[in-house]
Amino acid sequence: MLRLEHLVKDYYTGDEIVHAIRDLTVTFRDNEFVSILGPSGCGKTTLLNIIGGLDNYNSGNLVINGRSTKDYTDKDWDTYRNHRIGFVFQSYNLIMHQTVLQNVALSMALTDVPKDEREKRAAAALEKVGLKDQLNKKPTQMSGGQMQRVAIARALVNDPEILLADEPTGALDSHTSVQIMDLLKEIAKDRLVIMVTHNPELAQQYSTRIIRLRDGEIVSDSDPVREGEELEDEQKPLKKPSMKFGTALSLSFNNLLTKKGRTLLTAFAGSIGIIGIGLIMSLSSGMQGYIDRVEQDTMTSYPVTIEDNTMDMSVLMSAMMDRDEQGEKKSYDGTVRSRAFADRLLGSIADTEKNNLTAFRKYLNSPGGQELKETASAIEYNYGITMHVYNKQAEGDKLVAVSPNGLMDELGMSDMISLRNQFMGGMSSAMPGSEVWMALPAESSLRDREYELLDGHWPENEDEVMLEVDDSGEISDFTLYSLGLMNQSELVENYKDLQAEKTEEITPGKPVAYTKDELLGMEFTLVPNSALYKKVGNIWVDESGDEAFVQEAVTNGRTLKITGIMKPRETSLGPVSTMGGVYYDRSLENWIRTEGKSSKIVKEQEAHQDVNVFTGRKFGDSAQLTAADLTPEQQMMLASLSQQELMDYMASYNDAANATYESNMAKLGIFNDDTPTSIDLYADTFEDKEKIGDLIAEYNDLQQAEGNDANVISYNDAVGAMMSGVSDIINIISYVLMAFVSISLVVSSIMIGIITYISVLERVKEIGILRAMGASKRDVTNVFNAETFIIGLLSGLLGVGLTVLLNIPISMVVERMTGVAGIAQMPLNGAVILIGVELLLTMLAGLIPARMAARKDPVQALRSE
Repeated sequence: MLRLEHLVKDYYTGDEIVHAIRDLTVTFRDNEFVSILGPSGCGKTTLLNIIGGLDNYNSGNLVINGRSTKDYTDKDWDTYRNHRIGFVFQSYNLIMHQTVLQNVALSMALTDVPKDEREKRAAAALEKVGLKDQLNKKPTQMSGGQMQRVAIARALVNDPEILLADEPTGALDSHTSVQIMDLLKEIAKDRLVIMVTHNPELAQQYSTRIIRLRDGEIVSDSDPVREGEELEDEQKPLKKPSMKFGTALSLSFNNLLTKKGRTLLTAFAGSIGIIGIGLIMSLSSGMQGYIDRVEQDTMTSYPVTIEDNTMDMSVLMSAMMDRDEQGEKKSYDGTVRSRAFADRLLGSIADTEKNNLTAFRKYLNSPGGQELKETASAIEYNYGITMHVYNKQAEGDKLVAVSPNGLMDELGMSDMISLRNQFMGGMSSAMPGSEVWMALPAESSLRDREYELLDGHWPENEDEVMLEVDDSGEISDFTLYSLGLMNQSELVENYKDLQAEKTEEITPGKPVAYTKDELLGMEFTLVPNSALYKKVGNIWVDESGDEAFVQEAVTNGRTLKITGIMKPRETSLGPVSTMGGVYYDRSLENWIRTEGKSSKIVKEQEAHQDVNVFTGRKFGDSAQLTAADLTPEQQMMLASLSQQELMDYMASYNDAANATYESNMAKLGIFNDDTPTSIDLYADTFEDKEKIGDLIAEYNDLQQAEGNDANVISYNDAVGAMMSGVSDIINIISYVLMAFVSISLVVSSIMIGIITYISVLERVKEIGILRAMGASKRDVTNVFNAETFIIGLLSGLLGVGLTVLLNIPISMVVERMTGVAGIAQMPLNGAVILIGVELLLTMLAGLIPARMAARKDPVQALRSE
C-alpha cells in the first residue's frame, strides 16, 4: 500500500518559490492502473518522481507499506527504487552503448544476481514484451516502440510492486501507443501502475482510476480509497543494492568502446610520462646490469683481499683532499702556514694495521666460519713466496731474471714499483703489475672459471707451468722482454735514449712470433730461495747479485717447462689479462719449502731461532755493522773477500738488522700453512661480496666481545667501493631525470581528470538512469572510477609496451657504438610499479569528477540530453 499524506514540494528559483505540490493526500491500492492527468506544470512528473524516490518532499509524509519514509537514508531510497519501483520514461532512457539484454539485466547486477540468472530473467522479460529476437541489438538499432518495450522490460525484470510510467506514449504513434497501453494494462493486473499522461482518451480506455491535478492539488479522483477499505501493509525483507566493480568496469568499458579514438589518444597522452620514466628506468637497469656483470666478472680477479698488514685508506684520502684531522677547510687570515701533506702521506703508509690471519684462517675452518666459507665461491691463501726464476736460454749466455722481474732493475724502476706496491697496499692487485711470473688459483674450479685452455694441458706436476695469451693469441712485448724472449738490451737502450731526450735514436723492437710447438716445452730454471745465500764467516750473505754465483745455482736448479697455453675467459678481467705471463701451480711453493728445509741455512736458522743468521746477532739487535764491531778473525776473513763480496756482505747484514725469525724463514721460502700473508675471498655476485663484508664485520664483533681486539680484521675493498660508487652515481642521475619526467605524469593526470569530467557531462543521463534503477552515489562514483581505472591501465600497459619496443633500437644503437649489449632493459618489477603508479595517479585525477557525478540530482540528470 502506498499513501501520500499532506505532501508539499516547493522549488526555489532565486527569490521566487514555485509550489509544485500543495498539501496533497492520496492512497494507492496494491494493484490498479492509475492515470494522472493535468495541464503542463501542474506537478504530475514531480509527484511521480517523489513516489519513485528520485525527488524529496519538503513536508508531509510518504508511507510505503505502513512505514514512513521520513527517516529513510540514501541507502533506503536506493533499495526502494531497486526493488519496489520500475520506471518507464517518455524518452526511454536506455544506455545506448549497452545491448538490449544488458540494459534490462543492469538493475539485477545491483543486487548480486548471478550473471546466468540475470541473463535468463532479462531474456524472459524481453520475451514477455515481444522482443525475444532482439536481445543483442543496441538501442540505436531499434524503433521507438521497441525501445519503449525494452524500457518496460527493464522496469519489470526486478518484479517491482509499483510501475511508474511518465508519458510512456508521448513519443510514439497511435498504433504503437495502443500496443504499449495494452501491455501496461496487462501488467496492472498484479501490481500498481501509475501513469502520467496528457491523453485523456487513453486514460479513460485503459485506466481503472483517473486522478486530475491542477496547480499541485488533486481536483478529482475517479476511484479514491474509501475509509474501511482493507489494504495490505506487508513488509518484505529487501537486500540493499550494491554494484560490483566488475559491473562498473563493464559499463565503462562499453562506453569507452564507443569513443575508441579519444580513448586511445587519452591513453597515449597518459603514457608519455610512463615512456619517459620507463626509458630512464630501462637504461638505469641495463647499466646496473652491465655493472653487475662487470662486478661478477671482476670478482674472480679482484676478490676481498685481507693482508697481514693493511693501510687505512681514509687517512690517505683525507691527506689527498687537503683536509685537517677535524675535516675542516681553513681560510687565509693574513698568515701563511705549513700544511702537513708529505708527513701525513708518509704517516698513512707507515700507520698500517696488523691482521691476525692465523686466527682468521682458524675461524674459517671452524663451525662458526661455515657461513662465510659457504658464501665465498673460493678462498685462496697466499704466503708471499718470492720465486727466483731464470731463463738461461735467452740472449746467449746471459741469464735473464724472470722472477723477480730483472727488467725493472735494468730500467732502474724496481724501487718505484716497490714504493707503489707499498703505497697502494691491497689495491695494487687491482692494477697491472710488473711481475710476469704468477700463481694459478689453487682451486681448479676457480682456475677453470677464469681461464680457458687453448693448447697442451694443465699442470700435473710442480715443474709444469702455463703461458697466458690474450684472445688474439698475443702477448705484450713487455712480457716477452721480461721472459727473455725478446732482447732486453734493446729496450734498455731505448729507455736510456728516452731519458737523454735522444728520441731520434729510439728503434722499436722487431715483432716476434712463436709457434705453439716452440712454446710448449720451453724451459725456465727455478732456484730455491735458500740456494742464493753463501756463508761468509758466521753470517749468510745474499749472492743473488753475483752473476757467477747465480750461474752455478741455476745449473743446480729445478727445470720448469711450459706444458699449456691458456687465455682469460671473457668473464675474467684479471690485472694481467692483456699483458700475458707464466703461471705456476701452487704445488711449486711446497717444493721450494721442502728444498729449503733440507738446506744448511734453514737448518741453522731453525737450530738457533733467537739468532739472525744474516747478522749473527740476536733478533731485535738493530745496530748496524761497523768495522769496530768486527773481531780480528772477522777482519782477516773480510780482507780476503773481493770488493763485490764485501759489499754484498755489508748490505746483507744491514738489510737484515730489523728482521724477525718469521721474516727470515719467509725469505728462505719456508712458510707455515696456518699463517698466510694474505687471504683472498672470491664471490660470484656483488650481493655475496657485500655479505662477505657483513660476515667479516660479525667476526670482528665476536672478537671484540671476547676481548680479542688483536684479532679484529681490517681491509680495503677498492674494486667494491669503485663499483658501488658508479652504481650510486647512476642511481642519482636516474632519480633526477625521473623527477623531471614525472612532471609529464602530473600534467597527464590533470588532463585525464578533465577528460573524465567531460565524460561525466556526456553521461549525465546514464547517471540518472542508474540512480532510477537503485544505484547509490557510491555506485555512480565506482562507474567513473572504473573508467579512469581502464584508462590508467591502458596508459600504463601502452607506456610499458612502447618502452619495451623502444628499448630494442636503443640497445642496438648502443651495442653498435660501444659493444655493450642489452643496455636498455625494462625490469619486470619496474614495469609493474609504473603501471601501478599510472593507475593510482589516473584514479586520483578522476576522483573529483566521479564525486561530482555521484552528487548530480537524478531528476535533473534524466532531463538532460
